[in-house]
Parts: sequence; C-alpha cells; structure tokens
Amino acid sequence: MSNTAISLEKIRAKFEDVYDVYSFIARFFKEVFLPPYEFKEIIRQCYNIGYKSVALISLTGFITGIVFTKQSRPSLAEFGATSWLPSLIGIAIIRALAPLITALIAAGKIGSNIGAELGSMNVTEQIDAMEVSGVKPFKFLVVSRIVATTLMLPGLMIYNAFVGILGSFLNVYNNEMTSFRNYISDAFSSISFLDISASVVKSLVFGFTIGVVGCYKGYHTTQGTQGVGKAANSAVVVSMFLVFIEEMIIVQIVDAIRSL
Repeated sequence: MSNTAISLEKIRAKFEDVYDVYSFIARFFKEVFLPPYEFKEIIRQCYNIGYKSVALISLTGFITGIVFTKQSRPSLAEFGATSWLPSLIGIAIIRALAPLITALIAAGKIGSNIGAELGSMNVTEQIDAMEVSGVKPFKFLVVSRIVATTLMLPGLMIYNAFVGILGSFLNVYNNEMTSFRNYISDAFSSISFLDISASVVKSLVFGFTIGVVGCYKGYHTTQGTQGVGKAANSAVVVSMFLVFIEEMIIVQIVDAIRSL
C-alpha cells in the first residue's frame, strides 16, 4: 500500500472518529429527555462524583489559596500594595483558579474512574448482558454519569473557591492581622455577577466535557483488559486538553461581553 493510500486511510479514520463522537453526543441529548428517567442512578453517581471528591478538592483548594497568596505578597509589597492582596486573590480564584483546578482534578479522578469502570464492563460483556436483560445500558450507564458530572462540577467549583479563599485569609491574617469581615469585603469588592456566572458556566461545560469523554472512551473500549487502562488514560488526557481549550474560548467570550 502506498504512502498516499495510508494517509487517506488515516484521514478517513479520523473523520469516522469525529462522526462517532458527534453521534455519541447526539444520542445523549436524545436519551436524556426520554423516559425512563434513572433518577436513583443519577443520585448515586452524584454522590460518587461529588461527595467522594470533597476531600481532594478541600486539600487542593486550601493549598492553592495559601500558596498563591504567599507568592503574590512579595510582588505587591514592592509597590506597597499588600492591601490589594484580598482583591487580587478573590479575582484570581473566582475567575480562573477555582473552575480550572476543579476541572483538572475531576478529569484526573472522575474521568479516569468513568473510563475504567465502563471499559471494564464493556470488555467483560456486562453491557451486552444488560441489553439482553431489557435494561437500556446507554441510558443507565452513560446518561446518568454525564448528567451527574455536569451537575456536580459547579458545586465542587464553588466549594473549591470557598476553601481557597479561606486558606488565603489564614495566610493574610497571619501576616497582616486582617479581620475576616474586612478580608471578605475586599476580596469580593472587584467581583461582579458576570464573573460568578462565567465561572458557573465554565464548570457546567467542563463537567459535561469530562462526562462525555470518560463515557465515550469507556463505552467504546476494545483490546480486553489492556484497553481498559488505555481508556482511563485517554479519558484523562483528552479531558484536560479540552478543558484548556474551552477555558481559552470562554475567557475570550467573557472578555468580549465585559468590554461592551
């Protein structure tokens, strides 16, 4: 086979992959509005995704707040502007750090779990068994997980922002003895409704992306148990890549709205 034929075959395979992803997303939007509604499974997935991620989110958010504050203080101190520190931290955490860090943690923990779980079910033919038994596997396994990740990411993001601001406050209080009331007032003085809304929208988009990628990679796993590891790894890498792309696009849109 010539190099040209090989290249054309690769291009065709890429277009087929894009079509498969499009069909997967379109099927989700079709199934999510049709009965039966798997409320119990959605709640269970929300518990697995949300509650079981709280410890990691708490630790990461708290450390982020402390470290970012310690790194920012020397630069502001050079200009005698350490009083601006709470406002800087509030803007940084709410606008960028909380949504992005939460999404990256979710991509690593939740995305890999979904990819590995569905991949394992696929290679052991559990999904085929569900179809035979009359259960709709796509509805039960895929739709519930995507809905859960989409719903839980904004809550985790808000919690991450709260913990990050708390960590920052402890550092500021230890150095400047600023009261909690004054710190919160200064931190939110430069935060607008647009900033909060944009962060929530980001989290919804990130959650949907992580859920779709994890489910797609797991649901289409091949090559036996080796494919399960590849599905989990691919779910993490692709999710993180798409999160950064979406972050860049949403920031440009929000900046354009802010300039109006």
